[in-house]
Amino acid sequence: MSKSFPSPRLAVSAAFALNGILLGAWASRVPAVVDRFDLSEGTLGLLLLVMGIGALVSFPLAGRLADRLGAFPVTKVLAGVYLVSIVAIGLAPDTTVLAMALFLFGVGHGAMDVTMNSWAAEVERHSGRSIMSSFHAMWSLGAGLGAAGGWLASRQALPIDAHFAVTALVALVIFGPLMHTRWTSARTAPQAKGPVFALPRGALVLVGLIAMGAGLGEGAAADWSAVFLADVIQATPSQAALGYAVFSVTMVAMRLNVDRLITRFGAVTVARFSGLTAAAGYLLATAFATLPTALAGFVLMGLGYAAVIPLAFSRAAADPEVPPGQAIASVATLGYGAMLMGPPTIGFVAEATSLRASFLMVGCVALMIAALAPVLGRATRRATA
Repeated sequence: MSKSFPSPRLAVSAAFALNGILLGAWASRVPAVVDRFDLSEGTLGLLLLVMGIGALVSFPLAGRLADRLGAFPVTKVLAGVYLVSIVAIGLAPDTTVLAMALFLFGVGHGAMDVTMNSWAAEVERHSGRSIMSSFHAMWSLGAGLGAAGGWLASRQALPIDAHFAVTALVALVIFGPLMHTRWTSARTAPQAKGPVFALPRGALVLVGLIAMGAGLGEGAAADWSAVFLADVIQATPSQAALGYAVFSVTMVAMRLNVDRLITRFGAVTVARFSGLTAAAGYLLATAFATLPTALAGFVLMGLGYAAVIPLAFSRAAADPEVPPGQAIASVATLGYGAMLMGPPTIGFVAEATSLRASFLMVGCVALMIAALAPVLGRATRRATA
């Protein structure tokens, strides 16, 4: 590998960071978008659903493209689409154009998520050791930096069009050159048969259920942590914001160390520990109506969920029956689908019972991750083309 090019590991890390920064920037300015277009809660919900549908639609298509054309070159193209889409959101003159821009944003984010994980799996196999979680740590770090930039832009009353344009430009200047490495991705011949929008099959069904459990837990922490602390614990608004903050910080710190744990203890043991730890976090948060124990519960959730999605994607990419791009796409469909549809489901259950009961339900799903952990150790490593 030429020394004049970034290493493949650095290039993949840059892709993950870029993906996270743009999503963090968008998430941090949702209130500004609401104010600009005077959106009702229902309209905002529909727009977010459009973005989610864009991501879900893109998963299988991106997986096919990654397998056929190579994950590395497709990731670079999708990064460009993703950068353009966030600028389009800022420039949208009305809600119709905003909806189209958000659909494209969802497509760019979701498709790039699939292809960069396929690329990461190739680099991981080439390295001969577990490094997938470190890439996801870069995504979490990027999302945090994007959100921090949004907070700063809000404090300075920077319009969203200027903020998103500056964010895209800075991300392109910093991460574009880092993604320009020398790497030849494996390619597979297009399959003549089989539906384009395929769900997991075989052992990947169980891997998909693991990803679904993690997606549900991460979605619950992101969308319901503040509400839980405010309504159940009676926390102040500033205290309620601490729930997702401690969850996110713990996720980043844990993901920086997960690869070493996998190397030492194995994927199955780490996954089983992860599911049990996440479940313990929900139990602790709901059992005692105090802020310290609830925050400790969110720390355990962060520790528990940090390794699950990286493990699921690594296992999917190594599946001996399904090409890696399609395998990751099918697993991502369940994981992202749970992250998208889980929070509304939690709300419905909470309305019928209580928010505590909803959180306990998510904790029970985390136990499923521990029960299904053995499937993560059954894959036979695929020979590269």
